[in-house]
Amino acid sequence: MASPPDTTARPPGGWPVHIGQAAARSGVSAKMVRHYETLGLLAPVARTDSGYRLYTEADVHTLRFIKRARDLGFSMADIGELVGLWHDQGRSSAQVRQIAQRQLQALEERIAQLQAMARSLQGLTACCHGDDRPDCPILDDLAGL
Repeated sequence: MASPPDTTARPPGGWPVHIGQAAARSGVSAKMVRHYETLGLLAPVARTDSGYRLYTEADVHTLRFIKRARDLGFSMADIGELVGLWHDQGRSSAQVRQIAQRQLQALEERIAQLQAMARSLQGLTACCHGDDRPDCPILDDLAGL
């Protein structure tokens, strides 16, 4: 009779995992996982004797953190700072807030630029007849005429 599998060798959840599983669990592509590791956003991970990367639950949690920060538009430099602050239990929240406020200001400026672009395009499309005639105020504006 075969003995039951040893479940004490690995913690619940099947950790550590290979890069494909880490990517799937974090919502980040395997290519980006390697990229984040290269940038130092993710600490170097353990490797098997054959060279396969092994990711812990903490590594996957860090990948999710990075993904969420990217979704909010933070730069890689800001994400590096945020990851460092996240892991630093002696941090001050003022440092984190300063980074977030800087990102918020950049987003607000970008939104204002996009709204101005939309207003310009609305005006141009309102002036264009959109018929068979060759004259077109949109092209004239783009050409600087």
